[in-house]
This record gives sequence, C-alpha cells and structure tokens, in this order.
Amino acid sequence: MTRAGLCAIIGRPNVGKSTLINNIIGEKVTITSSTPNTTRQLIRGILTEDDVQIVFVDTPGLHRPKTSLGSRLNDNARAATDGVDVIIAMIDAGAAIGPGDKMVLTTLLQGCRREGGPRPIVVVNKVDRTSRAATAAQLMAVVTETEILAKDLGLEAVLPRLEYFPVSAKNGDGVPELVEAVRASMPEGHYLFDEDEVSDVPENLYIAELVREQLVRKTREELPHSIHCRVAEYEWPHITVEILVERESQKGMVIGKGGALLKDVGIAARRQLPEGVFLELRVRVEPGWQKREDILDRLGY
Repeated sequence: MTRAGLCAIIGRPNVGKSTLINNIIGEKVTITSSTPNTTRQLIRGILTEDDVQIVFVDTPGLHRPKTSLGSRLNDNARAATDGVDVIIAMIDAGAAIGPGDKMVLTTLLQGCRREGGPRPIVVVNKVDRTSRAATAAQLMAVVTETEILAKDLGLEAVLPRLEYFPVSAKNGDGVPELVEAVRASMPEGHYLFDEDEVSDVPENLYIAELVREQLVRKTREELPHSIHCRVAEYEWPHITVEILVERESQKGMVIGKGGALLKDVGIAARRQLPEGVFLELRVRVEPGWQKREDILDRLGY
C-alpha cells in the first residue's frame, strides 16, 4: 500500500526553506538567494521513494508586511498549513529569536492545535555556520520560547508532540533524519502526483522565476522587492519574459549601463534552460504595483 501526504515548511525570510527543499528533492525546484522574500508562490517539491510520496510545500517568508503584496504573501504562507500532514517551522541557528520567529512558532502551534492534526516539527537550520555549543544553546532557546508561546496561547497540548531537528539545508547534515520523520507521518493513500514528477511548478512560472532569481542576486538590496517577472510570449524556442518594476529609475537599474546587467541576467538564466532556447527580456514600469490590489490580482498573488 502506498502512502502520500503534504508537509508545509514555514519560517522567516531567508531562513533556508527553499534550500532545504532543493536538497531533499535532489535538484532545483525553487529559486534561492540571500535576499529576503525571494519565494513568493507556493512551490511544491515532490519526493517519491519506497512507496511513499512526500509533497513539500515551500512558502513565502513570514514577515512584518509593508505593502499589500507582503500581506498577501503572509496570508499564503499561513494558508499553506491547512490540510497538511506535517508542519515544519524553521529557525536560524545563528540568529537571536526575534518577533519574526515568534510569529513562525505561533503559526506552527496554531496549525497543529487539533488533536490528530499535523505533526509539528521545529528545524534549527544553518548549523554549519555555528558551533555545536551554539547550536545546542539555540535549540534550548527555541524549546523555551515555544513553551512560553504555547502557554500564552493555551496550546500546551501541542508540546508533547513537538520534535526538534538541527540541520544544515546547505550541506545536508541532519536532513536524512528529518525526512525520515516526515516520511513516517504520511498517511496511507494514492500518490498525489506521478512518480517521476519532482515539482508542480508550471514551466512558464519556473522560467520567469529563474529570471527573477538572477535579477534579485545581481541587484542585491537595491530593488528586489519591486521586481516581478512573467512569461509574456512562449513559442519554442523563443521565450519572452517581461520584467515589471515600479519606477522609471528602477528600469534603468535593471537594464544597467549599456544593457550590461540585463544581458548578464539573460545569460545566467539561459544556462539553466534547455539548449537552443532564445530568451528575450523586456522591462516595463507598472507604478506602485506592490500596493495595488488590482495588479496583484492580475499577477496571481
């Protein structure tokens, strides 16, 4: 009998959720960068092994929103915890526990409040960047903070079910043990996806995200949040990706001097696409799109 289910991964921006999923799946299914809020859509990575299928749901980072887009991303992340079999809350091993982490742990406790509901797991990530002593101290701090939050929320009943895993999503330390715990929680049932599928991301979205990943990496902190990418035309081997920014000055930053930055972005994205593809990039100004509900609806957020 096969088993299959869903595991949602929540956490602050840039805590390593996407990196963990890519590590588990064994190939790139979701984009990554050192810039917060890189993940905007619910991306599903699918692991099928030994008659068990786990669908890992990558979510936008929970944060204090400053725009309508930010509020929608938070809503999407919280909604992803509904109807799943496991919820993983990810905490950075090398950072002090702050309001964002408390928001993540609160979401975990609330999502697992129902008896017989999702299995709650806390992952302390990036242990490769800290000493064993520092990791142990962070684990204890997370346990203490979770207990305080559970008491304040009246959700102490969740605590006995909680499990804690120190991992490095980057190099894989502790990941097999985490995956085994998730696997054990998958209920009996038919596979949710075909055995050979590793992601449910539509090809158009994946291509647009590859372009946005390179833009985010090359523009650093200057304007990543103001960028949205979408495939405007697709007639193999010609693909046109439209890049939206909020101001005319940002358009110049994306294009770069003499078009150099945009050219570099195209080259880097094309390397990750099938040979022979012709990738065209266009930049368009859509004033204040992050705060406009009509535009966000149209863009699918």
